[in-house]
Amino acid sequence: MEILQGDANQNPEEFYESLREKLNNNYDFPDDYPFKFIVPSDDVKLTEIYRAFDGIKFTLSNRESRNGKYTACNINAFVLDADQVIRIYKEVGKVENVILL
Repeated sequence: MEILQGDANQNPEEFYESLREKLNNNYDFPDDYPFKFIVPSDDVKLTEIYRAFDGIKFTLSNRESRNGKYTACNINAFVLDADQVIRIYKEVGKVENVILL
């Protein structure tokens, strides 16, 4: 399921409204939601990502790229609703050079 695929020229608010609809159609909240990010391998950047999950129950797995330049960060978090998913994506999106998948 490619929930985050979208038109690069789409208005951000339209994108998030579309995402909200897709999340509500595909998940029965509250539920576990798999967040996936790619970030340059840097402990400070990873910590910034983790801060977006403060107060939320989650499991974490990271894997560095073969050359060690990037880290794939997989976080499975228990979220209450689609709005919480969107808030987390917006917060993580503030981290410089992070790729949201």
